[in-house]
Amino acid sequence: MKYSTFSTYHPIINFTYFVAVLLFSMIFMHPVFQAISLVCAFVYSILLNGKRAVLFNCAYMLPLMVVMAILNPTFNHQGVTILFYLNNGNPITLESILYGIAMACMFITVIIWFSCYNAVMSSDKFIYLFGKIIPAWSLILSMSLRFVPRYRDQIKIISNAQKCIGRDISQGNLLQRARNGLTILSIMTTWALENAIETADSMKSRGYGLPNRTSFSIYRFDRRDQKVFISMLLLIVIVIFGAATGENSIRYFPSIKWSEMTSSSVMIYISYSLLCFIPVILHIAEEWKWNYIESRN
Repeated sequence: MKYSTFSTYHPIINFTYFVAVLLFSMIFMHPVFQAISLVCAFVYSILLNGKRAVLFNCAYMLPLMVVMAILNPTFNHQGVTILFYLNNGNPITLESILYGIAMACMFITVIIWFSCYNAVMSSDKFIYLFGKIIPAWSLILSMSLRFVPRYRDQIKIISNAQKCIGRDISQGNLLQRARNGLTILSIMTTWALENAIETADSMKSRGYGLPNRTSFSIYRFDRRDQKVFISMLLLIVIVIFGAATGENSIRYFPSIKWSEMTSSSVMIYISYSLLCFIPVILHIAEEWKWNYIESRN
């Protein structure tokens, strides 16, 4: 992961931001809101992961979006604007096509936002926020998110070690490959159980979950965090106000209908854009600040 200014802010800001953008991306089906959220998620994922994000988004997400958009009208035949009929007599409607595009856009946007969340919200931040409220669940969730990449790396190590002695899943006939795969799985299971026991003993010795237990934290909610948090909450309130007044809603069936664009809706669009672009804006501002300081020296 590349350096991100937003990841240096307080965990409550990171968590609140991702909860807001994920919920809004799943709830608002309006094309303007979906376009804003998708573009912002795409840009921020590139800022975090660089070329890997470009490859992931272009090679996997965009084709998946196209496939989902094409499949929906073949199964969903609602809508009053019939474009043509299939060989089996089912109609293809404009409303079903647009709804399929909206659903595909929403699905892809949420996946990209989750990839950004995993890059910014580490297990330490999650435990810091919820360790005292729900200690057991926070530990389970953080361990689950942390162990997925660890297990993937460990199984590569085991596979490479077995390959050196001719016992990899790519060596031998079909029966030998199956046996080699079971051996690797057995070694991996043993390692996972031993690691779980060691983790449990370590957490118990540190008094995790006890009512009077104190914990070390490197996070401080300073003035910089206060300014960003207040600004973010203000933008969230404006977007929620737009949802309450119907500015964020759209109807796809039986016919497409949404509210006309007004000065109020434009203000809500701008607020939602600023909300989604907060990490990028903060990163650009930080880069500009450092470049200005270096130019003065």
